[in-house]
Amino acid sequence: MKDKGKIIAGVAIFAALVSFPFWYNTGTAKPAPELILAPEAKAAVTCILPKDQMAKEHMQLLDGWRNSVVREGQRVYVAEDGKKYDMSLSNTCLECHTNKADFCDKCHDYAAVNPYCWDCHVNPKEK
Repeated sequence: MKDKGKIIAGVAIFAALVSFPFWYNTGTAKPAPELILAPEAKAAVTCILPKDQMAKEHMQLLDGWRNSVVREGQRVYVAEDGKKYDMSLSNTCLECHTNKADFCDKCHDYAAVNPYCWDCHVNPKEK
């Protein structure tokens, strides 16, 4: 047991090295970006889903739309309030959210995700 000091020092060094990324980055996270809505979106007042739900679930919604349109031929989405929307990224979403750089790209860059929307859809021209 005369190596007790070396073992404790080794464990301490190991713990410091393993936890280094966590404590090194403490307090350095950037705040979530503020989204800039186009005047059309502000005038529309409502979206397909409530704002907080849309922020969390838009990818599932768009993925479901893609499956419904491409695989089933269904093009109309009926929202919870009974309002009908065309299931179209270009003709529904981008009608209000016209600036891809200020709306889509800011959050996707912040979250470090690369959605595959633009693999098939034409990148919208900024208005």
